[in-house]
Amino acid sequence: MPELPEVETTVKGLIKLKVLNRTFINAWSDWKKVVRLRSNFIGATARQVKTPKDFELFKKELKGKKIKKIWRRAKNIIFELSGGYSLLIHQKMTGHLLYGTWNMKHGTWESVKKGPLEEKINLFIHLLFTLDNGKMIALSDYRKFAKAELWKTEELLNSPEFKNLGPEPLEKSFTFAVFKKALQGKRGKVKQVIMVPEVIAGIGNIYSSEALWWAKIHPQKDVSKLNEKELKLLYGAIKKVLLTGVVLGGESFADYRNIEGEKGHFDDERKVYKREKQPCFRCEESIVRLKFGGRSAFFCPKCQRL
Repeated sequence: MPELPEVETTVKGLIKLKVLNRTFINAWSDWKKVVRLRSNFIGATARQVKTPKDFELFKKELKGKKIKKIWRRAKNIIFELSGGYSLLIHQKMTGHLLYGTWNMKHGTWESVKKGPLEEKINLFIHLLFTLDNGKMIALSDYRKFAKAELWKTEELLNSPEFKNLGPEPLEKSFTFAVFKKALQGKRGKVKQVIMVPEVIAGIGNIYSSEALWWAKIHPQKDVSKLNEKELKLLYGAIKKVLLTGVVLGGESFADYRNIEGEKGHFDDERKVYKREKQPCFRCEESIVRLKFGGRSAFFCPKCQRL
């Protein structure tokens, strides 16, 4: 799943390619359930689009809206639009946004530009927006879990989904005191706790494993048992791995690609994630994989003792 660095890379890429102040003029989808109508102003509350008629309503409301701002909250991409609207996109497991121009040929969208956009993982386009400059924003999603929601901006910002999110770990306001408070009173395996978006926004399986390796903390240690030194180490490690992930354009060993269809380069920096049975970069002990809570944890049993 794209995590904070991948989503941040996507947002930065869209801004860099001058999507701001462009206007939506059309929308297409062959998987209508990707779209949700969330605001009362269109007669639907948290309703999933299930029919072509529903999708036409979504398209009608979106057309003519100008992109005023693009930002990230946790793993959500928000296109803030004219008229007090917002389009929220969550890429989920295998989704990623792409920017370019495509033509429909034999029922499939084909990139006009040769290069990375032609890579197989970028061909699962199930949602596509056309802008007033002729360019397009496409959502490629192999497993079809991603979602796009149209909101009134005020309703979005005051929704439980947003108001209950934890602090943003790369914001200046994310001090050690804020981090410590976020974990205060929590119990459970530290890896699972720091991945809860209501505790800290945006951390997933990859970067939690990486941060715990840097902090030398076992992923199964109860978060309530962390001492002051361990908390400070974990705080620094979270900021370190997330910032590095953003600088390197995210992790692309699986499905994620940036908006130009290219891979990120965090793969070169991975210390433990997906490195089961390979030597630890610190002590050369073999990396171990544990599965708990339905997710995998990768760690060094020598450096990260329970």
